[in-house]
Amino acid sequence: MMKRTLPVLCALIMVACGKKDKDLIVKGHVDGLKKGTIYLKKMNDSSLVSVDSVSINGSSDFELSSALESPQMFYLYLDKNSKQENRIAFFADKGITEINTSLKNFAFGAKIKGSKQQDVYAEYQKIISRLNGENLNLIEEQLNAQKSGDSALIDSLNTMGEKLLKRRYLYSVNFAINHADSEVAPYIALADIYNAQYKLLDTINKSLTPQVKASKYGKELDTFLAKIRANENIKE
Repeated sequence: MMKRTLPVLCALIMVACGKKDKDLIVKGHVDGLKKGTIYLKKMNDSSLVSVDSVSINGSSDFELSSALESPQMFYLYLDKNSKQENRIAFFADKGITEINTSLKNFAFGAKIKGSKQQDVYAEYQKIISRLNGENLNLIEEQLNAQKSGDSALIDSLNTMGEKLLKRRYLYSVNFAINHADSEVAPYIALADIYNAQYKLLDTINKSLTPQVKASKYGKELDTFLAKIRANENIKE
């Protein structure tokens, strides 16, 4: 009886492990890609680690997978044997995420269809990208003003820069609070505005739903704020 049961038990364990390793499936197409390597990566503590990869040799389709406990930011890298870095960031949840793009415009032309968290993150990125563009234009104007030695213009541009930074912080905080039921909210606090005032970060943390608080980024935000309180002797 034991001899018959053991192989079946081993098979069940292998199936269970296989399912666990494929909580997340990322598949798609890179138009124009004939040869290269695509990597699926995520942050592990403070290091970016590869969790899966596939070599492309002829077909432009790909499929990658990873274990996933809660919604998390992942990165799709394309190695074309060059110094140029090609990376697509996306917010993943359990299930299938589809990413279709092209070799020519790998990062900026990507069409991502997947988690509801990705939809929220894409909405956030639309405004942040516009604000970042304004900031780059402002930096260029500041450099030109410094070259010309126009002190009045430099002061004016510096003031505009401070206001733009404040707008960006407030937008991020308000977006996170308004999307407190999404794991994107604590991610924004940790990744984009970690150096904001404690009060603002704490407001985001207190607004999170129980489910989000129990997620990877919810727990990390709670730990991050606890360290700030300890270092700065802040009482709750």
